Amino acid sequence: MTAKTLHPDGTGLIAIDPWLKPYADALRHRFELYQAALKRIDEAEGSLLQFANGHHYFGLNRGERDGRTGVWFREWAPGAAGLALIGDFNGWDRQANRLERDEFGVWSCFLPDDEYAGRLTHGGRVKVHVVSAIGPMDRIPAYIRRVAYEPGGREFAGQFWSPPEAYRWRNAVPAPAGSPRIYEAHVGMSLVEERVGTFNEFTQQVLPRIARAGYNVVQLMAIQEHPYYGSFGYQVSSPFAVSSRFGTPEELKHLIDEAHGMGMRVFLDLVHSHAVKNVYDGLNMLDGTDHLYFHSGPRGQHPAWDSLLFDYGKWEVMRFLLSNVRFWAEDFHFDGFRFDGVTSMMYLDHGLGREFGHYDDYLRRGLDEHAITYLQLANRVAHDANPAIVTIAEDVSGMVGIARPIEEGGMGFDYRLAMGLADFWIKLLKERADETWSMGEIYGVMTNRRAGEKHIAYAESHDQSLVGDKTIAFRLMDASMYFHMNKGSQNPIVERGMALHKLIRLVTFALGGDGYLNFIGNEFGHPEWVDFPREGNGWSYKFARRQWWLADDPSLRYRDLAEFDRAMLSLDVRFGLLGDRLVEMIHADEAAKLLFFRRGPLVFAFNFHPTASQAGYRVGVPDAVDYRSILSSDELWFGGHQIVASGETYPKQAMAWHGRPQSVQLYVPARCALVLAPASTNS
Repeated sequence: MTAKTLHPDGTGLIAIDPWLKPYADALRHRFELYQAALKRIDEAEGSLLQFANGHHYFGLNRGERDGRTGVWFREWAPGAAGLALIGDFNGWDRQANRLERDEFGVWSCFLPDDEYAGRLTHGGRVKVHVVSAIGPMDRIPAYIRRVAYEPGGREFAGQFWSPPEAYRWRNAVPAPAGSPRIYEAHVGMSLVEERVGTFNEFTQQVLPRIARAGYNVVQLMAIQEHPYYGSFGYQVSSPFAVSSRFGTPEELKHLIDEAHGMGMRVFLDLVHSHAVKNVYDGLNMLDGTDHLYFHSGPRGQHPAWDSLLFDYGKWEVMRFLLSNVRFWAEDFHFDGFRFDGVTSMMYLDHGLGREFGHYDDYLRRGLDEHAITYLQLANRVAHDANPAIVTIAEDVSGMVGIARPIEEGGMGFDYRLAMGLADFWIKLLKERADETWSMGEIYGVMTNRRAGEKHIAYAESHDQSLVGDKTIAFRLMDASMYFHMNKGSQNPIVERGMALHKLIRLVTFALGGDGYLNFIGNEFGHPEWVDFPREGNGWSYKFARRQWWLADDPSLRYRDLAEFDRAMLSLDVRFGLLGDRLVEMIHADEAAKLLFFRRGPLVFAFNFHPTASQAGYRVGVPDAVDYRSILSSDELWFGGHQIVASGETYPKQAMAWHGRPQSVQLYVPARCALVLAPASTNS
């Protein structure tokens, strides 16, 4: 999983951050807990991957008994008094197929083919009847692979999903090519029509758009089954089931397969931080107790999310969730995982209302050590299942070492989301006029991240798109977007918004991390928030869709923003920009609102001033070569005024400036950004 380290005791992080030296004992303790858990698993199960194979044991799986082939059903329910498998195959008879209990509270029954082959068929509805302290109830099995919901109704059931032929994968998985440029997408809200989109429609209509736009990763939200569409997929009921409202498991596999064929990898937004409270279609009180998969009492209740919290210290809970990681990686060929709600998992107070400003907050105070160990094991499972897999932590706290190898004392993620960047932009746009923005502050916030840990930068994600919040485009232009986005209309609000939308995204892309993320439609400034059908909006789909025609119409400015986004991403394709660790400030002119910096071979020039252009402005450059403009946010093609066009060459001058022995002179229009490359480059 990771390279060998000189500090196998879990204190290797100190070499990167000497301020951690007083916390060597805490780092060592974190690593020892992980080692102890791994040892217990190895001794009991043979290996971690074997332990994470629960989906081939629990639930419905083909197998044999006493030389007879058939289907096994197993359910972990130690608190129950009795279980029976019911469904279409036995006329929902609660007495016909009773389960037997073993010493660990695992109930099982076997349905031999010679009796049930014509009855237990692919797609047949099934449930498990549970008799417990809360009375008899028909429940959805925990490891079920598919749950069928009646459209608009309340009828639901598991399905025995066993297609006659396994899906045949056609396309090779693309090798990781450079840094991840992630397109975060929701299948259901991806169509123009006011309805729920499907996997097949996303494959046909949306995947080609994402590929053309220059993204190399599609990150899919809301894939795990969730009863309430409006939860955005974050109130999961059946973690192993593909959300049936979008289509079948095979149609999801086809989507992933086609994405691979287009050269894109596919990540899953994985929700292991909490689960829906529902009893009839969730895991809650499956065996009649409140402490089967979750903590009992108040500790098992998330105070902000109205959901239930897993007990990561329990053996079968660990098996359940680790098997879920392996299941999505191997059965569906997902190439990476964004672990949702990691902050909530790692702290007993879920990070709510807490200011993280001291290493004690990360290493000594209020930690859920079982959850931290679980996350380390999950990363190990993911990378053991597929060494090329990428894992990303959604953590707002800044946990020490979250994106460093476990053996160093880290948690094993490959990347962490740079969540503070989006918060910074929203705060800036809400509270300060852009003529008061500090160039040094922008540079400082964009580059303020833990050394040695890779980050995914973004100016906004789905969080900023939800109703109750606003996208950057909507904050900048608001109602003017409805009346003045046609190119024949002149409107100062739209002019400002278009310019700043490009500048904010470019400076975030260039400085904010080692990868980049965009939420579906935000690249072209989609004019409306996301609001799923609910009682409060009359169950409307009007705001749970994407109006692609806006970006396709050459008479509208949305197209210009989409073209700029494509050109911006090409900087990484051409120069490996996001993977280049060489980042240097050149100069910040607070009075003129100018910011100059270097990343890799490129020089970036930003003028955030609302009105003052700068002519003949001298800038120190890192290399003694002529420079050429390869991108200007002011080009006509990007909705600008073409005051400065790409392709212009700026000869080097042997005049020391900004601490460098050579310089160039630039014309930088107001609210414009230029990207310069050495003129000799062929990229």
